[in-house]
Amino acid sequence: MAKLRKFIFDVDGTLTPSRGKMDKSFITFFFDFCRNNDVYLVTGSDKAKTIEQIGEEIYNKCKRVYQCNGNDIWQSDNNIQTNEWTLPNLARTFLISCEYESPFTQRTGNHIEERPGMVNFSVVGRNANLEERARYVAYDTFENERQTIADAFNTMFPDLSAKVGGETGIDISPKGADKSQIVKDFDKEDTLWFFGDAIYEGGNDYPLAKLIKNHRKVNGWSQTKEYLQFFQEQNIAN
Repeated sequence: MAKLRKFIFDVDGTLTPSRGKMDKSFITFFFDFCRNNDVYLVTGSDKAKTIEQIGEEIYNKCKRVYQCNGNDIWQSDNNIQTNEWTLPNLARTFLISCEYESPFTQRTGNHIEERPGMVNFSVVGRNANLEERARYVAYDTFENERQTIADAFNTMFPDLSAKVGGETGIDISPKGADKSQIVKDFDKEDTLWFFGDAIYEGGNDYPLAKLIKNHRKVNGWSQTKEYLQFFQEQNIAN
């Protein structure tokens, strides 16, 4: 029996700018790619935000969308599974103290966002606009604050997992409830390809990339498109 090729994509930084909408020049190409191939998405965001970014047509063309790092699973309008989890109080207190003690002075609200099976922590806050996000990105690029917080969190709470995700956040969940958990839904005979921007130790795409031999680290949607066009030329994809 021929092996099935299945293509798995992160969203922020891979198909869209972080927290932004898919580029108009990429929409038609990727819609056709979804129509001709088995496409799956895995993202730390929730369903509403993902649809806002990529549109309902592409969302519904995907075979399955793993929201909240695989803790909230959707097939078009059908909710396949949702994992519930509550952040322990001691861990919440630790994150609040990290926000309070950060030398970065700007705060926009919604610093601990609860999602199915996980929370997302942001020092600047999930309510930051593009300019405010850019300021924090510049600060974090120099200070490496998010990775420092994640490392300290993982040392203090060994049963939990904190990984850098997106441009301003840290994804926190029970250990193992990260993007790597979606692999169990695929057959061993399948040939899996995974594309993500945070494929580095400590990044939220890294646990899944470790399990999928055919993975590609990308720097934005335009590089993703270049890979897919090359795959089509080489008959790796339709």
